[in-house]
Amino acid sequence: MAGLVSAWRAASEAEVLPAIPVIDTGPDFPVATLERFGDRTHALLDVAGRHYPKQVLSGLDQVSRAWLVRSGNGHLAEIDTIADTLGRPGAYFFSINYEWGCTCRAVADDEGGARLVRVLDWRTPGLGANLVCAKVRGTSAGPYAVLTWPGYTGVLQVMAPGRFSAALNQAPMRDPTGLFYLDWAVNRGRVWKMPFPTPAHLLRRVAEEADGFAEAARMLSEVLISTPAIFTLAGTRPQDTLVIERTEHQARVRGGADAVAANHWGEPGWKGRPRGDCSHERSQSMRGVAPAFDRDFAWLTPPMLNDKTRLAMVADAKLGRLVARGYEADGPATQSLELEWNGVA
Repeated sequence: MAGLVSAWRAASEAEVLPAIPVIDTGPDFPVATLERFGDRTHALLDVAGRHYPKQVLSGLDQVSRAWLVRSGNGHLAEIDTIADTLGRPGAYFFSINYEWGCTCRAVADDEGGARLVRVLDWRTPGLGANLVCAKVRGTSAGPYAVLTWPGYTGVLQVMAPGRFSAALNQAPMRDPTGLFYLDWAVNRGRVWKMPFPTPAHLLRRVAEEADGFAEAARMLSEVLISTPAIFTLAGTRPQDTLVIERTEHQARVRGGADAVAANHWGEPGWKGRPRGDCSHERSQSMRGVAPAFDRDFAWLTPPMLNDKTRLAMVADAKLGRLVARGYEADGPATQSLELEWNGVA
């Protein structure tokens, strides 16, 4: 009886949480989601902006837009539109800046395919509560579903039915001094000297252009990027599981049972300070996660679950299926989204 009461109470609590909204869009999903859910973006900017005085944020916007111009970024016009729509500082800076920790696994499932297991951590409160899901049609390679935030122009996690699922992790910080803001400034200065797309914009391009797992792996390995990154990729066959570790010009690829990533390099030779908390411990915990579509996310436990966890997701491109839930510091912030989509209906 106690177990039934506990289950009923958990179900009742889940029902009062907000749902992750799902929107059908074309390739302009950042603008479409902003037009529909702009209040969520303003709420996030209110929180994120507390760390940056308005004058400082305006200056960072100017530097960020100048870099977008110099690098020939293909999303500049879109970000201009988003900045005009928001009417406040932050659109340019937050479109190309990210500070998070993540834990991912690409693994064969029991149905002849492969699945992506994803946990995203971020310092900024509100990112879990303000998630949206965009079902994007009209791109050259086919449709895809992205878990994102209104007005964000990159892609951090994606499920492309019949093609692949993929996610982006932040790579270790180079040449750490132990002084966070000094390290951040030095590494950001390197980014602003690079004439290449951000990793999040590359993953968006892959979602739009890659016709399958092999092409996605090639692009994520070969296209030059503005800053180091770690990509996790799961295709539609059991053997299609990869982690791709990247610097701006180089790639290291590993797969099979070793397709697990957090925020440290998995191979020796490249130096850098792991991002987030307990990176090695998180990756070890992820190795034991079974890729089940568990709407309760019972597998999400510390250290993968922590006060910075904002999203948990399991995606299967072969089945066209994903389950996701938003989190905040005190636990689940949304109902679990269960999406089954073959890209047509």
